[in-house]
Formats: sequence, structure tokens, C-alpha cells
Amino acid sequence: MSARRTYVAVDLGAESGRVVAGQFDGERIALAECHRFANGPVRLMDSLHWDAPGLFREITAGLGLCVKQRGPDLAAIGVDSWGVDFGLLAADGELLGNPYHYRDARTNGMLEEAFGRVPREQIYEATGIQFMQLNTLYQLLSMALAHSPLLEVAGNLLLMGDLYNHFLCGSTVAEFSNATTTAFYNPRKGGWAADLLDGLGIPTQFLPEVVPPGTKLDPLLPWLAEELGCGPVPVIAPATHDTGSAVAAVPAHGDDWAYLSSGTWSLMGVELPGPLINAQALAYEFTNEGGVCGTIRFLKNIMGLWLVQECRRTWEREQDRAISYAELTEQAQAVPGLVSLVHPDHASFLAPGDMPARLRRFCERTGQAVPESAGALVRCCLDSLALRYRWVVERLEGITGRSIRVVHIVGGGSRNTLLNQLAADAMGRTVVAGPVEATALGNCLMQGLALGDIGSLEEGREVVRRSFDVVTYEPQQTDRWAEAYARYLALLEAARSTPAS
Repeated sequence: MSARRTYVAVDLGAESGRVVAGQFDGERIALAECHRFANGPVRLMDSLHWDAPGLFREITAGLGLCVKQRGPDLAAIGVDSWGVDFGLLAADGELLGNPYHYRDARTNGMLEEAFGRVPREQIYEATGIQFMQLNTLYQLLSMALAHSPLLEVAGNLLLMGDLYNHFLCGSTVAEFSNATTTAFYNPRKGGWAADLLDGLGIPTQFLPEVVPPGTKLDPLLPWLAEELGCGPVPVIAPATHDTGSAVAAVPAHGDDWAYLSSGTWSLMGVELPGPLINAQALAYEFTNEGGVCGTIRFLKNIMGLWLVQECRRTWEREQDRAISYAELTEQAQAVPGLVSLVHPDHASFLAPGDMPARLRRFCERTGQAVPESAGALVRCCLDSLALRYRWVVERLEGITGRSIRVVHIVGGGSRNTLLNQLAADAMGRTVVAGPVEATALGNCLMQGLALGDIGSLEEGREVVRRSFDVVTYEPQQTDRWAEAYARYLALLEAARSTPAS
């Protein structure tokens, strides 16, 4: 490679979005944030939606800033996003309504409804996906039961990353990593599980072609290229699922490691050469999501820092002031740890709302000390997440037969030094934190692979190792955490009978 290349990563998260320029000189890559913007649910009547046009406005504003800051000669653009949510398109490519937010209540009861039509074991055997009511499958089932006319007229269903690629260049394909999050993609057969949709009474005419990560799509639409002041920049589908992109940028060696993409959700797993669908994986509800370069991300979805985010949102509203995560973490560090614990994935924590009240109610119902202060509540969340990570890593070892020595924490949550140390302590394993911007970085690496600037996934990870520093945390106080883990396991049993409201 003779010249510096600029890749542009559009990284859409559930709390914020960014447009990031990645400049690659053939040896190292440097990231520069061009534009950051807020994201979140919009309540219309009794439903939660995403502001699809507003997000596109922010994306194009960010691309415009990128052109001004970096010049018009962009190598490529790629979009990644959270999974499961989607837009339905008419035959002419127009968006049919604002996409729903995965925390919308329309999927309440849909798991039970689905299992009444197609046995739970049969759904898992066909898809290898963890049962979560927010999956696309259960969103579509809720629409089918409501006799939504959109299902009959839709010409394409596009997951959010694919939807914004469509808005940028007109493509109507589904990228593999995001397609697998729907819970109606069959990773063994390598295609949509249309028979599963048929069994649930859901139409299938809108299922698009599935393409692998690193696929070159089309150039920017002419009107958009003109407006931005650049040429016909190619749009490339990276791993359009943000965790797929983040895992691509994990600076790991060998196979004795696990990854933890830490943010609103914590997604923890290992990289496999193919799907792992068996009785053990079903019993513990592990998921098989698409990775890059022919890999599968065998993982568990964990509620993650959503618990703290919702606490913060409640406190900011009550106190009428901005509260930083650094302030909350400092307060959590100042109080005793391992006093009160919760099950982070309990159904009562899924929907938006008064999270402090829900956490206190859970502790009260399970016979624990009730945390009162903000510091105690945040410490409860972080301690509980660390113990959840231990539960997951132990089951990853049991199901895969691998010994996991190191856990790589990437993403925005890797900035939380307290949680990183708690995770190392709870798991009794080395934690390597960073890079923070793993998702945008992995997005850029897949653009480089698509253009031939990077030769392989391992070569891309070597670029990451050369370009970014990481922080290592070694486990401490393991005896104290062993006692807390025993309490946590007992708490999981108690949580089974704890109401979701």
C-alpha cells in the first residue's frame, strides 16, 4: 500500500452514534471522531421507536464533517449498528414506518406464544440463538398476531445497519453477522430459516439476500455524494452488527481467550470456526451469531451497563442536572463491595423506567440489604455484572472444552477501571482492557480487508496490536469473591421466583 487510506466507520449504538475516520498507513491505524450524537427511544403513543430519519440526518452531518476534515478522497464507508431491530421497505425502497425499539412492550408474552406453535427445542436447533423476547423473530410474531398490514406489503426487511447502508447507496441485502441476530437464520444451512417463519404464520417474501462481512455494496447515491462534496465512495458492509465489528478488533492470540464487548449490553463469548448447537448450549441459552472471515461468535448476551445507564437517567431527571459516569463510578468505589447483588438478566430490568426502584425491590424480595445511595446501587450493579461474567466464562469452558486464561474487554465499558478490576477478581482470570473504540476499529479493518489493504483477520489484529495500548488487570482477593459467587448462585435460584415487575 503506497498511500494513506481513510476509511469511515458509522457506528450506531443504542445510546449514541459516531462517525469515525480511520487513517491507515499500511502499518498502523489511527481513529479520529468526526461527529458524535445522541440516540435513544422515542415514545409515540404507547410504543417505543427509533428516530430513523433523525439518525440519517446525523449520519450525513458526520460524513460531511469527515469530508471537510479529511478531504474528499475517502476509501470507503461502512455502517454497523445494534442487532435485532429492523425497517420494512416497500417495493420501491421507501421505509414503511419508523422502526420499533427492541425494548417496546409489544413482544411481551411472545416467547410463550412462539413455543406454543413451534417447540422451543426446534427453534434452537434451527437457529442456535439465545431466547430473548427482543429478537426479530418475536417482533415479527407480535406483528403477525396483530394482523399488521405492513407484513403483507413489505418488499424487504433490513436490519438497522443494512437499512442505513440502503439509505446511503440503495443496497437491499442483509449482512451475515446482523442476519444471525434475528433468530430465524440457520447457521448450519447458511440461509434463512423460512420454514420456521412459516410455522409461526409469518410471511417470508421480504427476506433479502444474505452477504458476508466485507462485501462491497454500491457507491454513495449521486445526490448524497454531491451534497457531501466527495466522489462515488464505495459503501462496504463490515460486520454490520456492532459486536461482530468489535470482536474483529480484539487484539488476541491463540484460542485461550474470551471477549467481552462492554457497553449498554455485555456480550461475552469465544470465536469458533462454526456453530455449536447442542443440548448444553440450549440448556444455558448460549447464542451463535455470525462473525467475520467465516467465524461464529458463540456468546451470551448480558444486560450490561444498561442498569447503570437507566439509574443515571432517573437521577438526572430527579435532580435536574447532568451526572457523569465517572462521578457514579467514583461513588461506587467509595462504598463497601459485595453487599447486595442482583441477577443482571432478570426480566424486571429489561424495559426503560425507574431502575433504582427496581434494583431495590429485587434486593428486598430476595432478602438482602437494600442499597439506598447512588454509590451503593451502582456498586451493586458492577459487582453483579462481574459475577455474571464468571458464571458465563465457566460455562463457556464447559461447553466448548476450552481453557480460558484471558478475557479481552473492548468497547466503551472498557473505560470503567473499577468494573475491569472487579471482573478480573470475580473470574480469577487476567483481564486485558482495550481498545475502547473496538467497534469503529473493526468496521475500518473489514473495509481494509474488502479493499485488499489488509490480507487477513490475523493481519488486521496485528495492526490493532501495533496501533493501540491496552491495560492489564490481574485478579485480587479471590477468596472473598469465591464466597460472593456462592451467594450469587443461590440468588439465581431465588430469582426464578422473583416477579418481573
